[in-house]
Amino acid sequence: MKVLFVHQNCPGQFKHLAPRLASVEGNEVVFITRTGKPNLPNVRKLEYTPAREPAPSTHRYLRLMEEGVLNGQAVAKVALEARKKGFRPDVIVAHVGWGEALYLKNIWPGVPLLGYFEWFYRPFGSDVDFLDPPSLDDVCRIQSRNGLHLLNLETADWGISPTQWQLNQHPESYRHKISVIHDGVDTDLVKPNPDVTGTLKDNLKLKYGDEVITYVSRNLEPYRGFPSFMRAAERVLKRRPNAHIIVVGGDGVSYGSRPKGGGNYREQMLAELDLDLSRIHFLGKVKYDVFLRILQLSAAHVYLTVPFVLSWSMIEAMSAGCVVIGSRTPPVEEVIRDGKNGLLVDFFSPEDIANRIEEALDNPDKMARIRRAARQTVLDRYALKDCLERQIKLVTDVARGVKQTDSVASIPLTSLSKAVKSGAVKRQASKARRNSRPKA
Repeated sequence: MKVLFVHQNCPGQFKHLAPRLASVEGNEVVFITRTGKPNLPNVRKLEYTPAREPAPSTHRYLRLMEEGVLNGQAVAKVALEARKKGFRPDVIVAHVGWGEALYLKNIWPGVPLLGYFEWFYRPFGSDVDFLDPPSLDDVCRIQSRNGLHLLNLETADWGISPTQWQLNQHPESYRHKISVIHDGVDTDLVKPNPDVTGTLKDNLKLKYGDEVITYVSRNLEPYRGFPSFMRAAERVLKRRPNAHIIVVGGDGVSYGSRPKGGGNYREQMLAELDLDLSRIHFLGKVKYDVFLRILQLSAAHVYLTVPFVLSWSMIEAMSAGCVVIGSRTPPVEEVIRDGKNGLLVDFFSPEDIANRIEEALDNPDKMARIRRAARQTVLDRYALKDCLERQIKLVTDVARGVKQTDSVASIPLTSLSKAVKSGAVKRQASKARRNSRPKA
């Protein structure tokens, strides 16, 4: 096959898929991306740069649409040059979130497009209204923002989404042509290691079995429950003199808005709380091998998220044999069953989070069973080798025009509709409890 990948941040979600297809003799794989991105083995990289940024005069509801059009134009120009040189893909695989694939089917009419559909925004029932009620302005802005996604849904011949929860954010009329296949975790690399050790500042040495609590996020922000985690950390450090907390993540903002008054959320929480700073360690962003050792050291790993895209790090933590203490929100509930392969908590309750951290630390035998079950969940449903096999079959089928019959992956859970309704009820209850509690 000849396969064209498109993603502004190469390799993105195609980190494993593009090199695997490129490793097959006879395949030709091309990747269109922004300038300055990494090279992949056996993959020919083509770079694009938009002609300009969205105009300052553009209505703010439409800036993302204009940005998508500019991206789509720039990618189309690169594709046109490739076509002039004789390249015609059998299939295009593109992350559609930034508009890059909007015009590619005009360059290669008849070439099928497989779109990666990561998220469709909704003003109610998911991330937007979870932390605070949206204003009418927010609702209108989000409705307009989805115009780009609707164009992509119309343009794509088929789609792929990593989780059932993320699929179900998309309009029901399009779900029939989106397959649920996770990006996958390399379970041979990400695995438990009882011999792991680590050294922090002041030559502090930690080993497997120590009271090590871990928290990981790309950036430390409310969308990933950072304020709730920090308030729980304050409680745990005061109750447990031997506990150490390792926090991984940057001070920027990936999702949502920046703190009011400037600064970052880490500084904000440090100013608010009374913490033993000798036992909470902020490592910033770390290399992947360091990240894996942190997971392997963990006695309790906290993962909190609003109802939004599920982080790779949670599945990786489970693969590493962590006891994941996850928020009782739909994306987490799709994977974790409370007391079976992890522990679930109220996103808004620092006391609940602290109590379950202590439950994990106080019950090593019970947690050993949960650790094994967590890893088995990943082996059964998210192992890279299995996910890649399904992805490659999907790419091949789309290239050949084969109709899909398993657009929604079967998941051994209760029906998602029940889970979503349950999550909504729990979310409302959580917010009611939050509003009745003092802010501190």
